[in-house]
Amino acid sequence: MPFVEVHWFEGRSDEQKAEVAKRFEQALVEVAGVSPDHCWIKFSDSAKTDFLINPTGE
Repeated sequence: MPFVEVHWFEGRSDEQKAEVAKRFEQALVEVAGVSPDHCWIKFSDSAKTDFLINPTGE
């Protein structure tokens, strides 16, 4: 059973998440031959402030 985990910044709507999940599912069904009821997609939303990129500014 495939498990896809999407890590991204918060702010996407439920409709956007549903569309992304649908497209992942379609790809898994078409390319990998997986049954749709075995596709799991999890979204992990994070605030941009949860990440520091180049915190020293160098």
